[in-house]
Amino acid sequence: MKYSKLFRNGFLIIAAILIVAYALFKSVNNTSKTVPISTYYNYDKAVPLKDSVQTIIDTANYKLLSVTYQSIHNKKVTGLLSVPKIDKSKIPVILLIHGLGDHKEVDYVAYGNDFFLKNGYAVLRIDVSEHGDRKAEFYDFDFTGDYKYWSRNIIRQTVFDLRRAIDFLETRKELDKDRIGYYGISLGGIIGTIFCGVENRIKVPVIALAGGQLNLLFEEKAISKEAKDFVGTIEPLNFVKQISPRPLLMLNAKNDEIVPPTMTKLLYHEAGEPKDIIWYDAKHRDAPIDVIYNDGLNWFKKHL
Repeated sequence: MKYSKLFRNGFLIIAAILIVAYALFKSVNNTSKTVPISTYYNYDKAVPLKDSVQTIIDTANYKLLSVTYQSIHNKKVTGLLSVPKIDKSKIPVILLIHGLGDHKEVDYVAYGNDFFLKNGYAVLRIDVSEHGDRKAEFYDFDFTGDYKYWSRNIIRQTVFDLRRAIDFLETRKELDKDRIGYYGISLGGIIGTIFCGVENRIKVPVIALAGGQLNLLFEEKAISKEAKDFVGTIEPLNFVKQISPRPLLMLNAKNDEIVPPTMTKLLYHEAGEPKDIIWYDAKHRDAPIDVIYNDGLNWFKKHL
């Protein structure tokens, strides 16, 4: 996985601040009332999807389809839908989303796609906004730098894109619209926490290698109104409680150098029941891919 300085630098310092001053920063979870958190991600479902589906691979075991559809703000979303050929009238679906700087076909996402497909799930992978086939110029992803609004909009737009992805899935007669799960990794986990908080059509979320309290990236200005307002609509802590009573699983690395475990613990603490968390003796980039997907699969089998 590739990461800009947002996810490379400063997180160890942030973790130390969190550990020493938890009580202080706990008070800044709430965002300014001027930001309409609860309704920000509402959208007009009547906007035409203008979807296009083309078969790429058709075997005895599965179909791989190239998918495009129109999202909010007139954005074209690119994705891949894998559908197993199994004896079911309706097939459960998993939305599988990659991390920062990657794309829907990156190796660890391709692995997850094949894994879930073999276990009887359809899988929809989309490119995060400004990634993959949607990439124009990729600037420095940094909430406090010169491209902070561009960076923030990647998260916001992808939440809308994912809501439209559910609209698309509901048009597919072979898929079970009442059994849709989410599996997001790293940035896909941060985005997914927001998305699953505002989208009740996701029945079972699995969030991997993610955390909360993004205003701490502003360091000495972390508790300022500016910092709280800026991250308000992209702060996972503002949305994670809304996932309950749907079952949430978090998968995280004990030695994560990208998303400090303390930030993960803050997010887990804010989540409602039912929930569970699994820790791996690993760093962010070397989390055991086979194990974390298998743990996610077990969660889906139990709850989806």
